[in-house]
Amino acid sequence: MQLTLADCFDPTGERFGIPTYPWKLAPEGYATRRQLRARGLRPGGQDVAAQILRPRQRREPLTAYLYLIDYAKPVRPMTPGRRAALDKAMAARRLCPNCRTDAGYCIPRSLGMCMPCAYPDDEQRAAWPALLPKGHLL
Repeated sequence: MQLTLADCFDPTGERFGIPTYPWKLAPEGYATRRQLRARGLRPGGQDVAAQILRPRQRREPLTAYLYLIDYAKPVRPMTPGRRAALDKAMAARRLCPNCRTDAGYCIPRSLGMCMPCAYPDDEQRAAWPALLPKGHLL
């Protein structure tokens, strides 16, 4: 369905079922998940209150769902148990299943193994992680 910018303005929700606004023209009091997170908030179980549509040529429009800021709840604090679980999950992403070593970076899912295991004959690929700046995360 080819939409124009004018088709995206439906504040009553008759056409799309929920209030719909054009890109960057949502009224005050609404925010996306990322905007809520930047404010230290989360949707907190509330349903989608509205949406934003951005028309595109030859493709379906981009959609962003909006939540009411007034009903948003604060982000839950990081507990020691949650931090330990997150550290364990990140360590598992760094472990090469082929050579069982810590690669020093997150293993690309497209390869499924570290660079030296994926490209054993390529000397440049084997030295690649050492060429990254100190503390660089992929």
